Amino acid sequence: MAVRRSYPCPWLSALLALTLSGPLAAEELGVRAQLVAAREAVLSSDLAARVLSVPRKPGEAFGRGEPLARLDCSLYEAQLAKAKAQLLEASKVHAVNKNLDQYGSISLLEIEVSEARLGAARAEADLMAVAVSRCEVSAPFAGKLVEAFVDPHQYVAEGQQLLAIVDDSRLDVEMIVPSSWLAWLRPGAAFEIRVDETGGTYAAVLRRISPQVDAVSQSVKVYGALEARPPELMVGMSGFARFASPRDDAP
Repeated sequence: MAVRRSYPCPWLSALLALTLSGPLAAEELGVRAQLVAAREAVLSSDLAARVLSVPRKPGEAFGRGEPLARLDCSLYEAQLAKAKAQLLEASKVHAVNKNLDQYGSISLLEIEVSEARLGAARAEADLMAVAVSRCEVSAPFAGKLVEAFVDPHQYVAEGQQLLAIVDDSRLDVEMIVPSSWLAWLRPGAAFEIRVDETGGTYAAVLRRISPQVDAVSQSVKVYGALEARPPELMVGMSGFARFASPRDDAP
């Protein structure tokens, strides 16, 4: 499940920066910021089936391609076996018809019908093979399990959410800054973030700036990345990001 992120109003962040006491107010500008995962996803079921197992517990790590949930595939496996048998039958009938055609003992229509039935049988077998392959939900990337929305023995519908996962191997920083900062703020700008939950201050660099300004609040979302990955930091932590004032960079 996607994590909802909230930020204070940009004008409030700017006000906090302006009301800082001491020399810091003359040297730095700051806004609220939040740590977000490099990647996150909510995995859903492609099938209507019963859950057999959810091997991982919330907080446990997994590798790319590892199974995160297994569904009961007995029905789909039986349908696949039936489709394969029908494909074999259609293949043999078409092969016999082609042999008969060499002796002029069969009409062109019968040849074309058997060929069409062979194609339909092959498509049905391919379809059931895809369904069986989706009975195991695999990790699209390495990460950690955030939450499991289902339990073993529970029946799930097609499209139902199963698991929320996150890749926290790298933490990014999301901020909303006043649009007036665009006059000097550029990707590559260094900044620091003091995280409320740990009390520590961490170096980061600005990576991207949203291409759209919110006209109502006169703000823009920007994205940074921590230069290191301290183990005590977690997705969802927040703090105060401080940028060097542009006048400090002037010659």
